[in-house]
Amino acid sequence: MEKIIDENKQGESLILDYKPENTKKLFIESYGCAMNFSDSEIVASILSSNGYNTTQILEEADLVLVNTCSIRDKAEQTIRKRLEKYNAVKRTNPKMKVGVLGCMAERLKSQFLEEEKIVDLVVGPDAYKDLPNLLSEVEDGRDAINVILSKEETYGDISPVRLNSNGVSAFVSITRGCDNMCTFCVVPFTRGRERSREPQSIMKEIQDLWDKGFKEITLLGQNVDSYLWYGGGLKKDFVNASDIQKATSVDFDQLLEMVAVGFPKMRIRFSTSNPQDMHESVLHVIAKYPNICNHIHLPVQSGSDRILKEMNRLHTREEYMTLIDKIRTIIPDCSVTQDLISGFPTETEEDHQDTLSLMEHVKYSFGYMYAYSERPGTLAERKMEDDVPEPTKLRRLQEIVDLQRNHSAFRTQEFVGQTVEVLIEKASKKSEKDWSGRNSQSIVVVFPKENYKIGDFVNVKITNCTSGTLIGEAVGYSEMN
Repeated sequence: MEKIIDENKQGESLILDYKPENTKKLFIESYGCAMNFSDSEIVASILSSNGYNTTQILEEADLVLVNTCSIRDKAEQTIRKRLEKYNAVKRTNPKMKVGVLGCMAERLKSQFLEEEKIVDLVVGPDAYKDLPNLLSEVEDGRDAINVILSKEETYGDISPVRLNSNGVSAFVSITRGCDNMCTFCVVPFTRGRERSREPQSIMKEIQDLWDKGFKEITLLGQNVDSYLWYGGGLKKDFVNASDIQKATSVDFDQLLEMVAVGFPKMRIRFSTSNPQDMHESVLHVIAKYPNICNHIHLPVQSGSDRILKEMNRLHTREEYMTLIDKIRTIIPDCSVTQDLISGFPTETEEDHQDTLSLMEHVKYSFGYMYAYSERPGTLAERKMEDDVPEPTKLRRLQEIVDLQRNHSAFRTQEFVGQTVEVLIEKASKKSEKDWSGRNSQSIVVVFPKENYKIGDFVNVKITNCTSGTLIGEAVGYSEMN
């Protein structure tokens, strides 16, 4: 399982359309990866149907929820500080209820409720439909908890409220949970085993987004490549499926093709991929359909075979590089991005050099790079000593970051002189006179607004670049409009 954490979005409080018949106010903040932000949309949808409007003013809320992440220590510390803030407000507004959702909820349930008594409500990632019942418990003066992990829950029947949306791009969840027991990761313990969502409910949600004017979707899961629908249930139980279930099952390349064919004018992305589960058939589907973006987020975590084994990553350095070479052959202009951890237990200087040499081979477009931090509940925490000194971790991380910056500059420079298709998402951060959007390779492109508008697909001639941004001028609408 890989988690992409967008630092710009951390702690966003969410807002949705006001319903005059709703009398209570919900304040909901999200931390962590895209799955958490997607889950907050599901929670808001459920509570909107149960009498709650959202507010962005903490002090006036009847219910405060924080959707949490356990992937990094920094995220947990941030959430603890927010809970202190909520409780300070609660002292002046004793009717206010505070709840924790998501991955931390599952892991720290007894601590939050019984030992520290800092929340009224603890709800795990599979229990959001139980929220109305849990809130009734809280209203009656009882602490409420549901962190039971489900074999079936995929929220396929909940139409998420799109929160703080640009109206252009949206996440569509296709799997929940993860079966890969990477030793550094808490997800199998906090989100449960892997199960996939029924294809028609996915298509229905995308149709709804298309009808509302959305132009791009990201198929989302802890490990999208292992998507497998055979009528419901856990992926690991597929071996026990009937012959008819096996014959009519849908895997990720089939789902991707189904979406591409069904919505030819919608741009399709997906995240996250796992090297051991990405099959060549998926690459051929990407190459075949112009509306599937040429970008694969393919976390590697380390370039050292020894460390990969310690991490319980089920791929080797050589297998990963072979997959990269296949991507380059089948989809020549595909960008590949990474997740990397520096300073995993027992990592030597030689292991670190293996990571740098793998980066030189791939030359990633960009990446998410972290120093290892021990996460309670993981296999690494239970069985390994966090023995790499912090200064060494940070020095190695800096070397990884510096090399990635060079490679990012190399990859953006490749586009200078080319014309790329861009979906306009918003105004540029640096100038109100410019639009900002991404090309198929998920690289940000900035260009003068002229008469174009958000949601347009525009061909842009690239004239300049930085290490992370392409700069150019629009030359007309693309065929996707």
